[in-house]
Amino acid sequence: MYKIMKKEALGENIVLFEILAPQLAKKAQAGQFVIVRIAEKGERIPLTIADYNREEGTITIIFQEVGRTTKDMSLLHEGDNILDLVGPLGEPTQIANYGTVVCIGGGVGIAPVYPIARELKAAGNKVISIIGARCENLLFWPEKMAEVSDELLIATDDGSVGEKGFVTDIFKKVMKRENIEQVWAIGPMVMMKAVAELTRPEKIKTIVSLNPIMVDGTGMCGCCRVQVGEETKFACVDGPEFDAHLVDFDLASRRLAYYKEEEKRALEQKTCNNGGGCKCH
Repeated sequence: MYKIMKKEALGENIVLFEILAPQLAKKAQAGQFVIVRIAEKGERIPLTIADYNREEGTITIIFQEVGRTTKDMSLLHEGDNILDLVGPLGEPTQIANYGTVVCIGGGVGIAPVYPIARELKAAGNKVISIIGARCENLLFWPEKMAEVSDELLIATDDGSVGEKGFVTDIFKKVMKRENIEQVWAIGPMVMMKAVAELTRPEKIKTIVSLNPIMVDGTGMCGCCRVQVGEETKFACVDGPEFDAHLVDFDLASRRLAYYKEEEKRALEQKTCNNGGGCKCH
């Protein structure tokens, strides 16, 4: 059991949990993730580690209510327990002093971008961060991102905060004025693909973090396979970070949509104490 020490609503249907997990916090690194199961009959879902505090023995996860399991998770409170928390999983971000780097976070992708920007800043890089969301109610952590960045730029689709438009609109301007050594982009698949297409002609190394369907998180089930160049990779053990210029985004997008109908039916069921997916209703 892993105790929820803090629960915070960050925006519309966006929830933060700070969880007591001393052993996990001790080993966690930027770019890694955990697999969460909230109840015996519950689904196992991967969530990126948004922050970790080694002294207090806690990790932070952030999720948006989009499916049955995240909906059930949102009903938990401070002091409640999560049944299983496995990790840290995946390869950590390769941190070094590259020079000028850009960290782009779209939507909930802001969460995994934060520790990456923090570690890159600590390594001596000039960090330019760009974060965005559809509207102000879906944007979170601007203050935290500003703390770990030399420059923070914000975009919202409706212009409710920052510049009106997409993160890619701002990124185009940054590309014209900066000698960028490397880019990290995390967020919706369409956003990551768009960033990759902007940097490809300029040969700017670009890293994306993929979140395909995942079950065991150890490379055994093969559900999280993605096409990277001429190779099939498993996001759970080979990633979750990959060279954006080699990722087949179209295939990855289609795989993410495989179980939309099943997700819809699960959401229509009543919430139960068994963590979803049961036959009791």
